Amino acid sequence: MPIATSERGYRRGFWMRTMVQWHWISSAVCLVAMLMFAITGITLNHAAQIETTPVVENQIVTVPESLLSGATLDSATEASPLPSELAQWLSDQLAISIGTRQAEWSEEEIYLSMPAPGSDAWLSIDRASGDVEYERTSRGWVAFFNDLHKGRNTGAAWKWLMDVFAVATLVFCFSGLFLLVAHARQRRMTWPLVGLGFVVPALVVLLLIH
Repeated sequence: MPIATSERGYRRGFWMRTMVQWHWISSAVCLVAMLMFAITGITLNHAAQIETTPVVENQIVTVPESLLSGATLDSATEASPLPSELAQWLSDQLAISIGTRQAEWSEEEIYLSMPAPGSDAWLSIDRASGDVEYERTSRGWVAFFNDLHKGRNTGAAWKWLMDVFAVATLVFCFSGLFLLVAHARQRRMTWPLVGLGFVVPALVVLLLIH
């Protein structure tokens, strides 16, 4: 019996140390993201009460004929990137990053939508005259972080990063649950509080959301 008890104690100690290590490492990894999502959860819930003044920027330039002549329908479908030389010229002139965004092509114009977190922008090229109109509307830092929360116009890299943070958060939660189970006997309010965290949202959903 003493040997069996010792083995159980060793195994329990091993898993306790492992869970504590996973718990603090995962909490460190997801700390900043959890804070951001918690704060932006509040700002999203009260978006109507947070007043913002959109800032609109408008620029007009004219594409040189040598670049405009290279932008032909022969080399483009209804949705394809701008020619690299034209994209680079516009990026330099307007101080923006166009890259390989898909543009909408027609006989009269080339239209490029450039939404980003916290802002919307578009660019229109008149194919006859070469006149370019660029407009960007910025809604401020609160909108920027709200869009990060929603994954709106953030691109693949941000979404992959959020997946990593989500996995770290799951490890944090499940390792915390293991530690709750391990210490529940010494902390009588453990399961009533866990139950409260489930029952209150469930009641709100069932009774107050219509």
